[in-house]
Amino acid sequence: HVSFGYQGREAALRDVSLVIPKGKVTAIIGPNGCGKTTLLRHAKPGLLPVGARAGETFYKDAPLSQLPELTAAAEIGFVQQNPDNQIVTDFVWHELAFGLENMALSVPVIRRRVAEMAAFFGMEPWFRAKTTELSGGQKQRVAIARALINSPAVLLADEPSGNLDTHNRDEIHRLFFELRDKLGQTVVIVTHDEGLAAMADRKITMSDGRIV
Repeated sequence: HVSFGYQGREAALRDVSLVIPKGKVTAIIGPNGCGKTTLLRHAKPGLLPVGARAGETFYKDAPLSQLPELTAAAEIGFVQQNPDNQIVTDFVWHELAFGLENMALSVPVIRRRVAEMAAFFGMEPWFRAKTTELSGGQKQRVAIARALINSPAVLLADEPSGNLDTHNRDEIHRLFFELRDKLGQTVVIVTHDEGLAAMADRKITMSDGRIV
């Protein structure tokens, strides 16, 4: 029963209730301004929008508001539409290591996780490249890889292929289903892509702040 409104605007969410299935790909679709991104951000502490709120979001049957900050950072990954808004370092290898360094993990653990993630995403040829020299598709792979570096239980993605050409879009979509099939990942994607939504295990359609 989540409702939410930004200050001075009509309600963005209106009495929304749903359960996201574990280990599945869930797509959230609907027209611009219907509340998709606002809903997704209610599942990520630190990205929770500011405004008037009612209701509660739960993670593993506990209120998300009570989840420790480090646990939320490690277990709930988030990918934005524009990877330039997420990439903060100069080189691909350092971008992958950045979050692990902030969690004060040991150098051997960081190296192992970075190597595993680079291999999974096929980054070896451009592992030491500057992030500013990457293509849009490569940048989005880096953003997704960084969101997954801590092996989160849930990956949230807000229109992650919206700025990509057809080839890179299809590659990113394929990755989401690989994450489900190979890693048992729970993936929630906000998208306008009807093809991706049709492939998802579950499709949620929103309109005017409600699930329809």
